[in-house]
Amino acid sequence: MFISVFDIFKIGIGPSSSHTVGPMVAVSKYLDRLKGIPGLSGREDLRISVTLHGSLAFTGKGHATDQAVCLGLLGARPDTLDPDAVDTMMTSLRQEKSLSPDGLPDMAFDPENDVIFDYGPPLPLHSNAMTFKLQDSDGKAVDQFVYYSIGGGFVVTEAELSNTRNTRDELKTQDVPYPFASATQMLEMGRKEERSIAEMKLANECVELSQAEVEARIDGIWSAMDSCINRGINGGGILPGGLKVKRRAGEIYQKLIREGRSNPPFEHTVMDWLGVYAMAVNEENAGGGRVVTAPTNGAAGVIPAVTRYYLDHCPDANDEGIRTFLLTAAAIGGIIKTNASISGAEVGCQGEVGSASAMAAAGLCAALGGTNEQVENAAEIALEHHLGMTCDPIAGLVQVPCIERNALGAVKAVTAASLALRGDGSHFVPLDGCIETMRQTGLDMSDQYKETSTGGLAVNIVEC
Repeated sequence: MFISVFDIFKIGIGPSSSHTVGPMVAVSKYLDRLKGIPGLSGREDLRISVTLHGSLAFTGKGHATDQAVCLGLLGARPDTLDPDAVDTMMTSLRQEKSLSPDGLPDMAFDPENDVIFDYGPPLPLHSNAMTFKLQDSDGKAVDQFVYYSIGGGFVVTEAELSNTRNTRDELKTQDVPYPFASATQMLEMGRKEERSIAEMKLANECVELSQAEVEARIDGIWSAMDSCINRGINGGGILPGGLKVKRRAGEIYQKLIREGRSNPPFEHTVMDWLGVYAMAVNEENAGGGRVVTAPTNGAAGVIPAVTRYYLDHCPDANDEGIRTFLLTAAAIGGIIKTNASISGAEVGCQGEVGSASAMAAAGLCAALGGTNEQVENAAEIALEHHLGMTCDPIAGLVQVPCIERNALGAVKAVTAASLALRGDGSHFVPLDGCIETMRQTGLDMSDQYKETSTGGLAVNIVEC
């Protein structure tokens, strides 16, 4: 399936693409659905409620899912919402307890009671489900509908999700020049056409947009990522949520600057730079700031960190290399999403930081002149060594272990790219096999380790 680079990389707000960005998108979709229902105009007896199921319920408070629902009902969009306006919007809604959606009648909505956390079994199709219900003053249902937030800010209906799963082995041919749905197809097309992965991905994108438009939008994505790093290394204080986690990126960054001026750096200091870039992004995300899903918010720091590493530490780095990096990374991310998952609630953190590390490894390898076979090898190495990684955020917050985990994912990505570039692209485990292993591992993984905060680190930390 063709998944655009601009679907993989989306500008949004923290702390979670599946639990914050996705619910806001789902709310917008539901309000659009209501506009097509006859007989609603002029009614004054309507109340709307939203029930969160599965992972959305268990970690919804820590991931600000209830707040995201409220903001979405107020008309906010994740790509345009000003994070500084959130408190004012929420205060007003709590006082008014009503909504005035564009094109729809006013509706009663109490944010304290009409966002419902269902802590029972998740719905069958996916752990991240939301049931919207519109009812009258007597409690009679006027409309009810379910959306699924499947990771990375992607939102689908039950029919769409079922169709995607039923056609996993026979994916539709897309109306693009290079409709690869697997790494094997990608390599075969590249050999046949003598084109790089980035060139094929660019050609696919140019079906809908001109090359100049595609490149300008990619430049915009990188600018947003880089700005997030810069905000993070200039930030400070304590992250919200109650764990009292201190923002460290700014302090570490200043130490690295001072050490670089006064002493010859250790060779391994480059890993500190990778770490501080990644942590800067994920501290911004944890604070509800503006980030780019890459491919998720919880894993948003890996790709920006490795891209910044490419710019700051690799000879001859340039803007064209960044475009090659992001196009290649998006191609790998699309293959992973098509054949497995990028949702921590579905397959654990191997699908989030693991996917991000594989994408970053592939992107760096390509930007440094790697062949398609070396790029595929780099992605496989990075993903293979995240297999089985659980998602067990403490207190349901995207802070511990998520922030540091991005730093380690970035280091693994650079290591994987370096190993691949030292070889000729031939290797034992194909990327497609590794992706399928991740999918199967996710299916076998206990739900308590898949973004529910009911197992692992989330329950084994003694609070002082």
